[in-house]
Amino acid sequence: MSTSMYNASSKFNTFYNDHVVLSATEQSNLREKKDLNIERLESGLAEYNTDNKTTHKLIDHKVQGSMAMSTIVQNEENEYDIDVAIIFNKDNLPDGTIATKNIIVDALKRKCKRFKTEPEAKTNCVRVEYADGYHIDFAVYRKSQDEDGNDVYEHCGSDWRKRDPEVITNWFNKSNKDNSGNVRIVVRLLKMFCKSRSGWSMPGGLIQSVLVEECIQSKDRIDETFYYTIKKIRDRLEDDKEVYNPKDTEASLLLNAKDHQKVKNLHTRLKSYISKLDVLFKNDCTENQAFSAWKEFFNHTYWGELVTESSENRTKLAKSMYGNYSVEITTMVEWHPDEYIPLNEVLGPLPKGKRIRFTAKPNFFDFSKVEWEVRNDGDESLEKDDLGHFSEGVSVTENTAYRGVHKMICRVYRHGVIVCEDDVRIQIK
Repeated sequence: MSTSMYNASSKFNTFYNDHVVLSATEQSNLREKKDLNIERLESGLAEYNTDNKTTHKLIDHKVQGSMAMSTIVQNEENEYDIDVAIIFNKDNLPDGTIATKNIIVDALKRKCKRFKTEPEAKTNCVRVEYADGYHIDFAVYRKSQDEDGNDVYEHCGSDWRKRDPEVITNWFNKSNKDNSGNVRIVVRLLKMFCKSRSGWSMPGGLIQSVLVEECIQSKDRIDETFYYTIKKIRDRLEDDKEVYNPKDTEASLLLNAKDHQKVKNLHTRLKSYISKLDVLFKNDCTENQAFSAWKEFFNHTYWGELVTESSENRTKLAKSMYGNYSVEITTMVEWHPDEYIPLNEVLGPLPKGKRIRFTAKPNFFDFSKVEWEVRNDGDESLEKDDLGHFSEGVSVTENTAYRGVHKMICRVYRHGVIVCEDDVRIQIK
C-alpha cells in the first residue's frame, strides 16, 4: 500500500462543481419561494388583523440553516429545506407559544389555499410544504431589549427560549473563512454521501456541519481534504457519538433516541464506505479502479454508468418472457380523507401516514390470481424488521410508514403460472 492517495482531483472538482453545488438557477428559485411566502405571511397577517382587531406585524426576517450557510446540495428528489426566522416585537405577540404559532398558521392558510398540505404548526416552527418536495420552515422569534439597550431574541418552541437567529450562521461562516473555504466544501460533499441512498436515516445538516468543523483536514487537493476529514470524523465518532451546539457546549444537538441512532448510522456508514476507498492507496491503482471506488462511495451516475432499463427494454424483456401478456398498475394516493389523486401528481416523495391503493389491470381476462409483493428498503424498515410481505387481489391498499425507496411488485398468474409482472417505485420521506 502507498501512503499517497490516487489523484482524482480533476474529476472530483468537476463532480463537485457540476453535481454537488446548487445551480444559480435553483438558488434563485429557492429565494423566490422564500420571498413569495414572506409576502403571503404579511398579507395574511393584515387580513387576520382586520378580522380580529389585532396589530401583529413582521418587523424582520432572516434566512437560516443550509440556505444561509450555502450548503444546500443538488438533490434529484427536490427535497429542499428553506429555514427562515420571522421576527416580531415581543409586545406584539401573545405570551403563549402555541397561540403565537396558531396566528402564523392562520395567516398563512389565508394565502396558501392551493397547497395540498395546509401550513402546519410544529414544535419549533410553522411549516409550508410544496407538493414537489420543497418545504419552508418559519421559526418564530420575538425581539425586545434588556435594561442596557441590547437586543434580546427569543425563539418560539415548546417555550420561549433566548436564541440569536444568526448565531449559527455567523459561527459557520467564520469557521469556513478561517479554513480557506474548506468547511463548506466538505459539508456539501458529506451531505451528498448522506443523501446518496434514500433509505438511509442520517443526521441533519447542522450536526454534519459541527462534525466537519471539528474535524476539518485542509489539504492541497479537494479529494484529499474530503477523505482525511471524513476519516477523522469516523475516528471521532468511534470514541464519542455526542454532538453539541457549537455556541452552547452544554446543549446537545441530539434531542431524542432517533437523533442518537442517526449519528450511529453515520459512523457505521463511514466505517463501511471509507474502507471501500482503500484501493486509492494501492501503488497499482488504475483510473478505472479509482472512479469505481468513488462511484460506490457516492452512488452517483457521474462516476460511472448507472445500470438502468428503459421502459422500451422492459417491454421487450416482458414480451420475450411472457409473450403478449401484460399488466398495468394504477396507483392512487389518499391525499385527504376519501380524496385520492394519482401518484404521478405527487411530484416529490410521499409523506408518512398516507394510504396508497394499487389496482392491477391485466390485458387479458382469464387470469387465476393477482399477487402483490411489498419490498421495503432503508434503515427504518430494517429497524422494524419489516422488509416486505405478500398479499392477493386485483386491488390492494398499503400505508406509507418508512423513509426510503420501496417497491410494489404485481404478478399475474394464469393456470397457476406467472405470465406477467410490473412494479411501482414508491419513495417516502
